[in-house]
Amino acid sequence: MTGSTSGTASARAPLTGPAAPCWVNLMTRDLESAQAFYGPVMGWAFRPGKLGQEFSVARREDVPVAGIGAVATTFHVAVAWTPYFAVQDADATAARIRERSGTVAVGPLALGKGRGALAADRDGAGFGIWERTAPATSPPAPDGHSHAWLRLRTRNAFDAAIFYGEVLDWASGRPGSCEVGYATDEVIVQCGGRQLARISSGAVEAAPDPLVRPHWQVNFPVEDVTAAVASAQERGGSLVEEVTRPEGREATLVDPDGGLFTLTDVHDAGAVGRL
Repeated sequence: MTGSTSGTASARAPLTGPAAPCWVNLMTRDLESAQAFYGPVMGWAFRPGKLGQEFSVARREDVPVAGIGAVATTFHVAVAWTPYFAVQDADATAARIRERSGTVAVGPLALGKGRGALAADRDGAGFGIWERTAPATSPPAPDGHSHAWLRLRTRNAFDAAIFYGEVLDWASGRPGSCEVGYATDEVIVQCGGRQLARISSGAVEAAPDPLVRPHWQVNFPVEDVTAAVASAQERGGSLVEEVTRPEGREATLVDPDGGLFTLTDVHDAGAVGRL
């Protein structure tokens, strides 16, 4: 990842990946089991990460698309897919999170070619921040699609947009910063003219259902949702929710270790809500 304010990414650059404003990472308990599940379901191959034997990088066509770390037990956190947003200064960003009633659970600490921290917003949705301190060397994406796109389900979308805007420098007007807009009662976050995330209201902080509590939902584009869901179920995953929208299908599942993720045949987040 590199900071979203670098201004170097083209409009067709991926929104999630090593040279993008966001990276997605699975915090799990067992690395081998997670690879055995996600490899066939997502069509990913894995290479050891540079953070130690408990980390690996998922690749598609030799392009890094996600990270997996068997650190849930070490960090005493729930198994979850988590977005990490690129920042210019991890220490300053962590301070802004605390100042705005968010929580910094881990870090900032050294992570590979940068420094990162694991945090939660004031409604309890977990996310990470990452400051690159060394040049990116990974190849660009082979196409114009995101490797993943995001949706924040939160108590109040507009309050959340203010929090993340102040913390991550969204809508600051600085060159290369992500822009924030509004459409159909949702907040839309765009970087480089392409949609990174949507923020929607209605989550309930104390809800027993994890889908209802505030959380960042990571959506992975796949060619065939039905086939991917079947593959996940064959390997111990469970279907939690399936939604058909005018722009495409979404299926939210839980992996065998308890991590929620969503499969979609919408490859462009900007298509959501357009039709």
